[in-house]
Amino acid sequence: MTGTEHSRPNIGFIGLGHMGSHMVPRLLRAGYHLTVYDRTAERARAMGQLGALVAETPRDLAASCEVIISCVTNDSALEAVMLAPDGALAGAHASSVIIDMSTVAPQTSRHLFQAARAKGVSMIDAAVSGSVPQVEQGSLVIFVGGEREAYERCKPILDVLGKQSIYLGSSGKGTTMKLVVNMLLGLGRQALAEALVLGEKAGLEREQLIDVLKQTAVVSPRQQADLEHARQREYPADFALALMYKDFQLMLDEAFEVSAPLPMTAVAQQIAAAAMPGYGEKDASAIIQFMEAFAGIS
Repeated sequence: MTGTEHSRPNIGFIGLGHMGSHMVPRLLRAGYHLTVYDRTAERARAMGQLGALVAETPRDLAASCEVIISCVTNDSALEAVMLAPDGALAGAHASSVIIDMSTVAPQTSRHLFQAARAKGVSMIDAAVSGSVPQVEQGSLVIFVGGEREAYERCKPILDVLGKQSIYLGSSGKGTTMKLVVNMLLGLGRQALAEALVLGEKAGLEREQLIDVLKQTAVVSPRQQADLEHARQREYPADFALALMYKDFQLMLDEAFEVSAPLPMTAVAQQIAAAAMPGYGEKDASAIIQFMEAFAGIS
């Protein structure tokens, strides 16, 4: 796989949600031939209109492709599209390679790696940092676990999707890194929400509070965008609170496995749980709106 016209592999792409539906057009524009599958048929048809072939099942997709990319919501979705009787592994061949870009438990990555290896199939976990704007700009940062040789084979494809891919070691190391990064994302948002609540309750004018926070060195680029959501009081979902809640649980599960104390993460997960009924489908930055309501700020 050198990425030249004659050696570009056929790619099968499973999972056409927020991220996948923007990754596929990028790969098509780079000259790759794609076959796609999604449990929601309309999503797959939309990609078909851009030039991708549409598979009936992940198994059919895998049978016709050398590289299989998955980007699905959670662990159970990944196991369904990979390990079910109609899953991708049932159709994969010994020369296939799987790139899983989902945010899942490291042990799920390792389980899939072993299942693939039993079929002679290579697999890397390649979790990403970034959301839809970063996909569109090709500026994702990609964290890779698995065998280095498989990573080197896949690197030309990863280079289309991200500005940087980093090889971190054995299977599960990519998804582990993603949990570490998303911990900072989630806790940073919770801290920002509490900072706004304190300022507002203590009598600082909300617009000025937001303006001043945006001038400080302690506010990250991600929090800058969150403060704009807060200013507009609109929280369109780039990364839904429901997914942040799911990721908090993955962090705590991994922490249990390795005996790592994560007290702030546990509290943030409980606050996210309380917010889920009214805010789960909004952007994760809507934790600001929840905390303001929780504090009695109208």
